Amino acid sequence: MKHVRSTIFVIFGLVSGIGAVSAANASVPEPFQGFDADSKYTIKYDDLTAVLRTVVVDVGRSTREKAAPTQAKTGTRMKVSVKRSTVNEANRFYFETFEGHEDARQYLLNIQMSLEQIPSEAPLKYFSRDEQLAYWLNLYNVTVLNEIIKVYPKRNLKKMLLGKKSIFDKKLLTVAGIPLSLNDIQFTILRQNYNNDPLIIYGLYQGNIGGPNIRRKAYTGADVYRSLKNNAMEFINSNRGTYSKDESTFRVSSLYDRNRVFFPNFNADLSKHLLVFLEEPERSELQRASKLKADITDWTVTDLGGSHRNLGGAFADNNAALLDSVKGTTPADGGGTLGAAVGYGSSTLASKGKPMSRFDPELLTQLQELNVKRERTNVENATVTMEELGQVDPEKAEPDPDSKKEDNN
Repeated sequence: MKHVRSTIFVIFGLVSGIGAVSAANASVPEPFQGFDADSKYTIKYDDLTAVLRTVVVDVGRSTREKAAPTQAKTGTRMKVSVKRSTVNEANRFYFETFEGHEDARQYLLNIQMSLEQIPSEAPLKYFSRDEQLAYWLNLYNVTVLNEIIKVYPKRNLKKMLLGKKSIFDKKLLTVAGIPLSLNDIQFTILRQNYNNDPLIIYGLYQGNIGGPNIRRKAYTGADVYRSLKNNAMEFINSNRGTYSKDESTFRVSSLYDRNRVFFPNFNADLSKHLLVFLEEPERSELQRASKLKADITDWTVTDLGGSHRNLGGAFADNNAALLDSVKGTTPADGGGTLGAAVGYGSSTLASKGKPMSRFDPELLTQLQELNVKRERTNVENATVTMEELGQVDPEKAEPDPDSKKEDNN
């Protein structure tokens, strides 16, 4: 039986990686070759940033603590099944805002379509490599968001992301007249144009908790590498990125297994990469381990809680508890994080979202845990700044708690 299961796993792994392998062996289309190292041209993403700042919840760095066991709601024996080691990790996107609101959905889709048109209006070869990288990351991520919005409130995204019907293999985009899949962008254009740099994978949002973070700001050419390093630091030092199993085995995310092309000598290359960012005590545990095991997964959608449907509880939602869970999380500049995402802030787009009473007590408990974790992280880093990773230049402004350790790398 073990042999049969192993065979099935191997076959499924090969099927799920066919699109990536095919894209990796393809050549970069001519319109996406070349760059101008001295270019001063930039691409603005104010519309995308406005959406992200409104509907992305930055949950802060992982504490590597497991969440408390879930409890069944009053009036039912049923409860939501979660992975306790990762459920409180990864930034969240407020997919609930777009559920049933065609104008909000169309707004985000329009951003995707406008990004598709950029190379037709201004050939990418006139931009710097950094500017091009930011462009591809933003186009990739907004496309993933739109695809998930189509199927939301689907909770488990595994079948959507892997296998023959993976959204990554579909030709969802047409750029400069060339049909492209998300795998074409990642494994052909980005991998080849950027010398197989593994930092790229941390800028490609997958929609699930087990993947890299969605950020509260669009990527820009000016800070794209700083942003990627911060995303790498956050992911690698979280339970969904790495986890020490025992003295001989060091567990890593299955994301790395799906991106083996970036690590030709998998164990050696991945270990070297991880050690650039990994903090103690996991750093020492990786150095002692004799093998890596890429089996950490969490396919749960990174929503704020709308996929946690009511399971028959007798009590109405407690709005006061929700307000308490997000109290004090809005920074002085009014940008907001939890407060803006849940309370909708002043954004026209967000104001079309669903009311707070939609959330059930299970979500309220999770929000409270996230907020406690955020507050603890801020205290430990001696700051109350709630800005996203990499948004502040430490030499020109107050230190960002989630990026202050980047300067050591």
